[in-house]
Amino acid sequence: MEKINKNVEVLVKEIRAAYGNSGDLNTRVIKAGDINIGVFFMESSSATANISDFIMKGINFITSKESAFDDLYNALKNSIFNSQVITTKDFSQFPYFISSGFTIIVVDGNDEAIVMETRAALDRGVTESTSEPVVRGPKDSFTESHAKNLGLIRKRIKDSNLWFEEVKVGRRTQTRVSIAYINNVADKKNIKQIKDILNKIDVDGILDGGNLREYFLEEESFFPQILSTERPDLACQSLLNGKIVILVENSPFVLILPNVFMDFMHTTEDQYQKPWNISFTRVLKVLALVITLFTPAIYIAITTFDQTVVPDKLLISLAVQREGVPFPTFFEIILLMAIFEILRESDIRLPSTMGASMSIVGALVLGQAAVDAGIVSPIAVIVVAITSICSLIFNDPDFMNGIRAWRFIFILAATFFGLIGVVAAGLVWIIKMASLNTLGVPFLAPFSPLVLSGQKDAIARFPLPKIFKRPEYLKQKNRFKQGGKHEK
Repeated sequence: MEKINKNVEVLVKEIRAAYGNSGDLNTRVIKAGDINIGVFFMESSSATANISDFIMKGINFITSKESAFDDLYNALKNSIFNSQVITTKDFSQFPYFISSGFTIIVVDGNDEAIVMETRAALDRGVTESTSEPVVRGPKDSFTESHAKNLGLIRKRIKDSNLWFEEVKVGRRTQTRVSIAYINNVADKKNIKQIKDILNKIDVDGILDGGNLREYFLEEESFFPQILSTERPDLACQSLLNGKIVILVENSPFVLILPNVFMDFMHTTEDQYQKPWNISFTRVLKVLALVITLFTPAIYIAITTFDQTVVPDKLLISLAVQREGVPFPTFFEIILLMAIFEILRESDIRLPSTMGASMSIVGALVLGQAAVDAGIVSPIAVIVVAITSICSLIFNDPDFMNGIRAWRFIFILAATFFGLIGVVAAGLVWIIKMASLNTLGVPFLAPFSPLVLSGQKDAIARFPLPKIFKRPEYLKQKNRFKQGGKHEK
């Protein structure tokens, strides 16, 4: 702890030197008889109107009373109106408070400072989610305001067992990271492990929740193991199931863990619609995942190595379409896949007013021109189009990147070893996925290990009145979420 200088004029010089005489730092000294009162705040992050209307006027009013001079420090601390007033004797905390929009008041002869909350609203309001389209359900989303994000969860879960534990991470940014969980539901071992990991992080700064992801991973994988969302209803559903939510200051996305593979195949709307419709949609997603992963590799394998597994008429049709194409099948597929990925990235990065039109024109013009020029065959364009369309059913960027990486691995296996290579790469993929775990939870649960009760909300979804228990793989102590025994 660094002591606060009792001389206000010297303290002003120390603070200005610490900030390099920054232009937005306001260090005002108010004379009250023979006593100096120092008021320090950052104009860029503080609500200056509130400081003028309440703090400055309050100081002038108090110092106008002769009785206040008997103990001016306590008179200021007890009389100025503010919703949050704390005191500190540690000068090293000044940069955090000032940069966060607080106002600090010091009085000559006192080694203790008054800290008042006067932060400006530097964030956007609560708006609809932009990265996770809402078909049916609440349309509010998390924002960059840490307090608002906590409030969006509080207004949904009105339970005293909903706890938030705060940790500051980052030597320079001092970012507030809140660990949210339901005390009598979540696994205490997981909570302790998360807090230990956060406390051990020694880095200059954390600017977004994405910076924290890699610290929680025990083993690297192309597929994501931590779910990120900007939807409060999904975060609350996860909390009610016994998961832990991590909220990072200045980030509109929260992290949810532990997760399993099927969490990335589900959507928040699954809980708001009829179970049979949702079950059908999930089957389509599984089918789309298989198609987008294996279709290019299987096409390469049957046209390069394993022509005997294709019916004669289909084989003749493929051969006719490929007639005159100068490149091998592998090069065709890689070329078209690369073009599609470039178009997809450009669609994401370009402004929304022109992104969609550019990608549509690019796909149509380039695809047709490549076929007419004899560079690629029509069937290759169809294969890549089907593969790409099936990948668009998933909206998590990290999950789509995992699909893209493994698709390329399957293509390489098919190029060198045919269908045998595809099968071998598929086994490696399954083994790799089965070996992953997050906070001790198997990534392929509830399929590996097989948990029969978990099948009620895996691929098929049973009606909600028939799902009595929370997921068994989360190891909660309060298993029943409806009916049964409930711990308060």
